[in-house]
Amino acid sequence: MKVIGLTGGIGMGKSTAADSFRRLRVPVFDADAMVHRLQGPGGRAVAPIAAAFPGTVREGRGGRLVDREALRRAVLGQPEAMRRLERIVHPLVRAEEQRFLAAARRRATPMVVLDIPLLFETKGEGRCDLVVVVTAPAAVQRWRVLRRPGMTEERLRYILSRQVPDREKRRRADVLVRTGLSRHAAQRAIRKLVRETRP
Repeated sequence: MKVIGLTGGIGMGKSTAADSFRRLRVPVFDADAMVHRLQGPGGRAVAPIAAAFPGTVREGRGGRLVDREALRRAVLGQPEAMRRLERIVHPLVRAEEQRFLAAARRRATPMVVLDIPLLFETKGEGRCDLVVVVTAPAAVQRWRVLRRPGMTEERLRYILSRQVPDREKRRRADVLVRTGLSRHAAQRAIRKLVRETRP
């Protein structure tokens, strides 16, 4: 089974690329979505986050869940707090990723995608046969991100400070998908990649 790592900085078009893989019937493990699930009602990250960051968990309709805005305030600009959070969340996400891969192997799935924003930052590329990096010009990235609800220049700077620079990601990529041209161009690149990579 071929394991493709999919990564890219915030606003580079990674979610759109992941959707293109799904449309081509390639199973995708979405690390961000898994974090939301683990921090959602009854999620396995809720209790340890409540213990480590008092005041960041609240009651929800389906049970206790992480108040993501309160958690963001608790770790924003505080490297040690962020490391503490990562020590809670990353092993849980990794365990879910392993379950995803094991299930795909049992089904004899020829190819899967691991959609992981911090793939290089967490040294996850070693688990992949091929790394795809989505990229766009910095001006396009900034325009996309600042259109998001609640996004500010300060938050964007903080997020970028935690990510491997796009230039370095591009250098370490096996395949580049440029999303600044057009959505169709990116989709064509992904179709070509799947056609050539599928065993």
